[in-house]
Order: sequence, then C-alpha cells, then structure tokens
Amino acid sequence: MVRVGRHYWKFVLCSVFVVSVFMVLRNVSRCTWVDTGPQMVPNEKYIVGEDQKVYRYHREMPLIFIGGVPRSGTTLMRAMLDAHPEVRCGQETRVIPRLLQIRSHWLKSQKESLRLEEAGLHKDVLDSAIAAFCLEIIAKHGDPAPRLCNKDPLTLKSASYLSEIFPASKFILMVRDGRATVHSIISRKVTITGFDLKSYRQCLTKWNNAIQTMHNQCKDVGSSRCMMVYYEQLVLHPKESMHKILEFLDVPWNDSVLHHEEQINKPGGVSLSKVERSSDQVIKPVNLEALSKWVDQIPEDVVKDMPVIAPMLAVLGYDPLANPPNYGSPDSFVQDNTRRIKANPRLWEHKAKTLLKREQSNSELLGDDFATEGPAPAA
Repeated sequence: MVRVGRHYWKFVLCSVFVVSVFMVLRNVSRCTWVDTGPQMVPNEKYIVGEDQKVYRYHREMPLIFIGGVPRSGTTLMRAMLDAHPEVRCGQETRVIPRLLQIRSHWLKSQKESLRLEEAGLHKDVLDSAIAAFCLEIIAKHGDPAPRLCNKDPLTLKSASYLSEIFPASKFILMVRDGRATVHSIISRKVTITGFDLKSYRQCLTKWNNAIQTMHNQCKDVGSSRCMMVYYEQLVLHPKESMHKILEFLDVPWNDSVLHHEEQINKPGGVSLSKVERSSDQVIKPVNLEALSKWVDQIPEDVVKDMPVIAPMLAVLGYDPLANPPNYGSPDSFVQDNTRRIKANPRLWEHKAKTLLKREQSNSELLGDDFATEGPAPAA
C-alpha cells in the first residue's frame, strides 16, 4: 500500500480552492449588475382594528371613489355603502380634492413644471407622494375595513389620474338631474367656488361644465372601472340599484345597504358629519321627498332656454323641457318609507337633532364649501 504524503494533500486542497475561485469569478463576470445607488424601501403599511385584526393597505388595493357634482346624491351613496359591514367610506376628507387641484395647476404651468423637474420631482416621484398622501388619509380617517372608500365629490374630475396611481380602484359617478342639483345648491346655500347662488342660469352653466368634465373622465377610465349611477333610479329602485353597484364593486350582497338609517353613528356603521348639510337628510330611509322639489322653482326664462344652458341634460338622458319630469315609478319599499316620514315629521326632526347634536352657536359652521379650482401656484 502506497502512503500518501502530507504535501500531496496540501496540493489537492490548494487545487480545489483555486478552481472554485476561478468558477465563482467567471460566473460573476457573466452577471449584469447596475449600481443604481442607495434606494428608499417603503415599510409595509397596516392598521390594527378594535377586533385585533390586521388590515393592510397599499396602492394596489381595490379602493372605491364616489364623486359627482355636489348635491347629486354622493352622501346617500356613501351612507348606503357605509352600512355594509365590509366597506368604510366615512366623511368627506376635503383635503384630497384640493391636493389634486394643486397638482392640476402645476401641470398647467410650464414654469412650475420646469421648476419641479429641476428639483428632481419627476412624475414618478410626485405620483408616489400624492398616492401615499391620499392613501394615508383614506386609510386612517376612519375605522379600518376590508374595503376602503372615499367620498369627496369633486375628486372625480381627476378620475383618470386616480385610476393611474391606484390601478385596482373603481369609481362611482353620481348623476342627478341638473335642475334638481342646482335648486338644492341654491336653496340650501351650498358654497361652491364659481357658483353664483343668486342665479339659476349661471349655476346651471357651471353644473353643465362640471358634469361634462366628470362624464368625460368616467368614459376615459372605462366602464369596467367607472360606473354612472343615476340618483333618481337609486331612490326609486334601491334594491335593484344596489345589487348592480355591489356586483360592480365585487362586494357581496348584504341587506344592510337598504337600511343605512339604522346604522347612523354606530360602531362600524355610518359616521355622519355635524357640518355637512346633507347629513340631516341621510338619517332618513331612502325616500321620494327630494326628487321633484325643483319643479316650478326655476325662473321661466331659464326653463325656456334650458336645452342651450345645460345641454348635458339631454346627453345624460334627461328631457330638458319636461317640467315636471317623469323619472319612473317607485318600488313599494320606497313608497312605504316616504309615507312613514310624512306621517311623523317631528320624529325625524328630533332624530336629526339627537344624532347630529348640532348646537345653535355652531350654525355658522354648517356648509359644504367646495373649491372647483385650487389655488394657483406661486410665481
């Protein structure tokens, strides 16, 4: 038997080491590696609810955005969705549409756009920042829920952009007869930038421009992600309408959406604002009271010129010369609700005062100050 010396084994081990190093270096040289420098890595975001469940939120989650011209039924829509145990919309944030308006002004100003580019605030940086801001507000201004929803009426003027920064989001555009919307704005003294509350003609023109913008945005987003919901049909046929809406949103059916008034200010229910004018209306069940209040309230010269003043009425399927209009026949469920409300008006007045707890001294705070245009960028 031949004895193998110590030097032999040293030679073998050194050879294996050299070959191994050679193979590693050869493979590394084949790899393509680009040094992009240090990178910021976002933390995973989540909220722990009172039920001790972890609710994760991120840009790819299926957010729901509800919008439309103010006084078009957006509050009713969000209240009905808020009654669903899996959905949380909450009160208007007010800051999200203002941020979107500021961004719009940046884009319109060539000087401001150049300044942002020079500062390294490229599109992807701004998009990421705006999305993060909106997401934090939506996620944390109310209770956690599997499906989060935002209702700031004028956000749908930026539906295309929101659909880009939130790729799984869906949109509900509330549509209402512009004559009813404008009458409600004027009679309830809802302040909207650019709307002259002393002129039906001017307000109808402003309504026409606003709904045209949102209608175009909804079409740009596409029917698979943006659904137009007619306020009149939601009120006349709530069960049929809500079935379609929940199916569109991929939310399972729950009868609670037909009884939102039972969930007012309850945990996990419908949170109402003391300073939104529409709050006193949604404490009632779905009813017919507001459908035709505008009839015989608009000046005759405006009624005569309606097709010219508000051409979007016809585009949306309304007869601009019908006065009163025929929106259709209500379900028996809605008729019963309306009869109950008319039979005991004091009961509902008391409920409004109790649930909203409005103090007389705070009456001047009531209002919906909507800015249709944001502040111009500084020169």
